[in-house]
Formats: sequence, structure tokens, C-alpha cells
Amino acid sequence: MKNYLLLPALILSVSIGYSQKNKNAYELASPNGQNKINFELVKNTPKYAVSHGKTEVITPSDMGFLLKGNENLSSDFEIKSVKNSTFDETWEQVWGEKKNIRNHYNQLSVQLQQKSGNKRKLEIQFRAFDDGIAFRYVYPKQNVKDSIFIMDEKTTFNLKEDGKAWWIPANRENRDEYLFKDAPVSTLDTVLTPLTIESKSGLALSFHEANLVDFASMTLVNTTGTQLKSDLVPWADGVKVRVKDTFTSSWRTLQIGETPADLITSYLILNLNEPNKLKNTSYFKPYKYFGIWWGMHIGKYTFWESEKQGATTKHAEEYIDFTAKEGFHHLLIEGWNKGWTPAWYENHMHMFSFTKSADNFDLEKVVAYGNKKGVALIGYHETGSNLINYLKEVDEGFALYKKLGMHSVKIGHVGSKLNMKENHFGQFGVNYFRYILEKAAQYDLAVLYHESIKDTGERRTFPNMVSREAARGQEYNAWSEGNPPNHLTILPFTRLLSGPMDFTPGIFDVEVKQGYPGKRVHGTTAQQLALYVTIYAPIQMMADLPENYEGKPALQFLKDVPTDWEDTKVLEGKIGEYITTVRKDRSSADWYLGTITNENARDVNVSLSFLDPNATYEAQIYADAEGTDETHNPSAVAISKKTVKASDSLKLHLGGAGGTAIRFKKL
Repeated sequence: MKNYLLLPALILSVSIGYSQKNKNAYELASPNGQNKINFELVKNTPKYAVSHGKTEVITPSDMGFLLKGNENLSSDFEIKSVKNSTFDETWEQVWGEKKNIRNHYNQLSVQLQQKSGNKRKLEIQFRAFDDGIAFRYVYPKQNVKDSIFIMDEKTTFNLKEDGKAWWIPANRENRDEYLFKDAPVSTLDTVLTPLTIESKSGLALSFHEANLVDFASMTLVNTTGTQLKSDLVPWADGVKVRVKDTFTSSWRTLQIGETPADLITSYLILNLNEPNKLKNTSYFKPYKYFGIWWGMHIGKYTFWESEKQGATTKHAEEYIDFTAKEGFHHLLIEGWNKGWTPAWYENHMHMFSFTKSADNFDLEKVVAYGNKKGVALIGYHETGSNLINYLKEVDEGFALYKKLGMHSVKIGHVGSKLNMKENHFGQFGVNYFRYILEKAAQYDLAVLYHESIKDTGERRTFPNMVSREAARGQEYNAWSEGNPPNHLTILPFTRLLSGPMDFTPGIFDVEVKQGYPGKRVHGTTAQQLALYVTIYAPIQMMADLPENYEGKPALQFLKDVPTDWEDTKVLEGKIGEYITTVRKDRSSADWYLGTITNENARDVNVSLSFLDPNATYEAQIYADAEGTDETHNPSAVAISKKTVKASDSLKLHLGGAGGTAIRFKKL
């Protein structure tokens, strides 16, 4: 892994972007001067405010914590010292949506100490980027000899004006698997982040957090007017955070864009995480995979041992044959192990085995068969959120995968709470998910989490954290009322701002003819193709049954589309309505385009100025066939070719809930 420094990595005591207004007030500006953070000690209480150009975004807002015993760590402070610095580097992702990322910010660190009582110290670190701002709290080791119990965080975000927020609720039974709704900020209850807001000023804002380690997740609650307050997810006993003698919070982040599309190509969250800590990353390369998975969700197979059991040696060999024949190299098999029952998804301390094969399945035999065909198995561990059982067996389970030469594992956590007690998003869950991630790296395993903690950019530090669910995915189309057409036009501006998602696209039989009556994908097959571009992940499932791909010309796009990119651009988009995204392949000169719409048909005019102006390309177009939309012949894909240049534009018609996918092959 290479680093290319544009400037010396750290320059202390510079005046760029920094000014002191008085002995208790300081201003920090981003490198381009657009984003500014104002910090001030007002009556011994820390306050901050944020502006973008001439627009006030956050008016003076509170900071600090409430500790056990009603001890206030948000007032009675004096400033002991202030340090400022600037940082500028360009670093290379091991894999990602953009190969080279610039990390350029100005920093202000304020050292505070309380004047009475325990005289506790608290450092607040601010960073101003051209695409937003961030701050975090550092509680250093000090003379107070006690454990720290945080009962509440007092941080507020006092929005200058109202706006349309795209939100899902926090602290609910289905974790983060809810449909996004839009509402004024002033009407919100407690919501999860990322929280995206279209401000009345015209700015696009996203609140989230970065580098979450040994701390509780931050949710946001509307308290009064347009004020949002940090609401940390608690332990079962109500304590928010418990540490021995020191803590560092996650970064509280605010990404700021002129348009919602700007948020998608902001890498502020990644930049706030530490560089890659793994010495060996060679065992993981981005890929696409099939799975014995969709058949269980639509009711063709069962997860458990039965006459319709999905995970059998026979089915596995058939899937391996298909995977190899079509030129792919990875296969996921769910339900391969002992412990599955018809009630496996219910809240209960299920007892799965992570080493013993289910009846009618021979793991070693299947792996050996896959090796002969050039198909690697993806391991699967469903914990059922019984972590007491899982942590007893995880080393043995990971060791088995390593022994068999397997290098990827999907880990599920179905259940409303971990161990039927603790929140997935609380400090307990945060520490558990990081522990398993680091342990997986010891066994050369890349991790795909389901029912997990939200992404806060840790894939930069641990590139074996390749993807996660953490949202309402494709499976809801199999057995519920389904995801409405606008869901896919909201996700890129909300959930996907945090990181890759295992949505499991690629359903060709969108009417799900072999599934439950009345259940289907609310979109077209061409839209499913476009998702491989509009939804980013370094691993992408081809989720449908093999027979639904057999002989379909549109499968060629799935063979061609990469999952590792050199560059990403969002050409246009409106939250909940449509999005058009292009990405450049990291391994070739080709570009790929995906454009999708909500329930409304629309014409999209795409400028091809992103292409190399000195080259000619063949545009291989996979579009909704004439007359196709969600309810009219939705599986019909029109495939055409056209020679194009960067000076050209393409007019594309998207049927209702439809889309278009294009490969631009350099000639």
C-alpha cells in the first residue's frame, strides 16, 4: 500500500484556516475557507457553531457529558491550551469506490479543565474539511481515581433553519431495517444516522459519526424547534458508556454539500479513520457471488433440515457447476450447519454449531468439489444474536474455514437484541463487532456482517471489513409487502453514505413466479442491473436462482461489471426520485453507468463528458424494453450497442420503477 504525500503530513502551529477572536473564542476554517467552525467558552461552558460560506448551518450549540452521580462534564471549564495544525495527504484504498483519496483538513485542539470539584480535563478536537466538519471528545488519564460512567451526552446540533430530513427510527425491534421517510427536522423523534437533510438554504447535510471504538453509537433526537441532540444508545442498565480511566468518542460528523449528490462522493468518514492496520490483505479481492439463499427466502427451500432443505451436498454441487459454467468464482451457502429450526429467526437464544454440518451436507466434500471447479465457498455463521454461544465457538469455526482455505465469512445477528439483552448499537455491540472483525483478520477472513452495527468507516483501518447489510435489503421483497420503488433512490443518499451495503441485487425474475403469492420485486430487471453501479460494495451478490439466469443475454452485464473502482461520479440525482452514477473500473479503461427511477417513468439525458476525450467507446446498453415498467412486462431488457465519445450525450428512457445499465468499453 502506497501513500502519496502532497504536503508534509503534519505541520504544527500554522495560521492557515485558524484565528483567535478573543481569549475564549477561536475560528477554524477548511482549506478552501468555505466551512468554518467557531468555538467559544461562554460562561465557562463550551459552545460551537458551523457555517458554510455566508450560510449559518449550526448556531451556537452545547458540548460535553453528564457523568454518574449527576456530575456535569459540560461546564465550569477554563481553556488551558489551544493547538492548531493542518494535514494533507493522498492515500490509496486497498479496494473501494475511489482508488486515491485526498485527506486534507485543518485541526483545532482545545484543552479544557474544570475549575472546581474533581477538576476533570477534557480535550475537544475539531477538524474542518472542504466537504464538512467533525469533532470528538478525548478524556485523558488524570488524577481522578474512578471509572467513568457516561449517563448522557449533551452535544446538540442547533440547525439554523428547518429542512426535509430523510430518516429511520432508532431503538426499534428491527434495528435499522426500516423504510426511510421524509419529514421536517422539527418533527423528528429519535433517529439513526446517517441522517440526511435537505436544508431550506439549499444545502445538503448529513449527520453521522466516524471511527466508533469502545463507545456507544450516537442517535439523534429532536428536542425543541430545529435542535437535534446526541442520544447515546444505552446498555441494558441505562448507562450509556462505561470505561476505566480514559475514553475517546467517535467523531461527530457533518458532511456539507451544495447538492445531495455531493454527499455521495464525500470521503470525510473514511478520512477520519486510522490507516490500514493489516499487514496481509492479499487473501481478499473484490468479487461477485451466487448463493443458496434466495430460494429459502421465497419458500422454495428451507434453511433447516427438511424435505425442502436448501443446503444439501447435491444442491451445492449443482450451484457450483452453474457458478463455474458462467465464469464466476464464489458461492455462499446458508444453512450448512447444525442448529437451524423453523423458528430460527425468532428472539430466542438459539444454539447453532459452527463446525458441524447439517444432515445431507458435507462441508469438506463441497469445498473440495468447489476447488476442482475454481469456486470458493463463502462461510456463513448465523449467531441468532446468541453471542454467549458464538464466542465460545468462534475460534474453532474460523479455524475450520482457514483449514479449508476459505477466506470470506458472512455473520448474521438475527434478533432484536444481542443475547436478548443488549442493543446492537450500544457499547456492548460496538465492542463485539470490532472484536470479531479483528479476530477474523487473524484467520485471514474477510467479513460480511448482517444485522450489524452501522458502518463508521472502519474498512479503512481493517480492509477485511468488506460489507454489511445495516438497512432494509432485497429479502423484504420475498416475504413482505416489499420495498417501494423509491427505496432504491433514497439509499444512495442516506444509508450508503456510511459505507458499502450487501443489498443482494440481481433478481431477474422480478415477479418472483416461484415465490409466495402476491410477493415480488417492485421494479424492473433493468433496474436490478443498474443497482450494481448505484449501490456500492466490493462484493455483490447475484441473488436470483440459477434457472432465472440460464440463457438470459442480460447476464453478460453481471459478468462484465466490476466491484472495485478507480473513480466514482454522481451525474445527477434527487433523493427519492432518481439517481445516475458512473464509475471507472480500476482494472481497465472502461466506465459503467447505472441510472434508476422511482415509480415515475422519466427521460434522462446523460452527458458523456466523464469519458476520456481522446478515446472512442462502445456503449453496451441494457435498458427497459419499450413499454416496460413495474407492472408491464417488467423482466424485458432491451440490449443495444452504440459508438460514442466524450462529446456525446445519451437520452435514456426509464420505465416506472425502471433503470438502465451501460458498459462503456474503450475501443
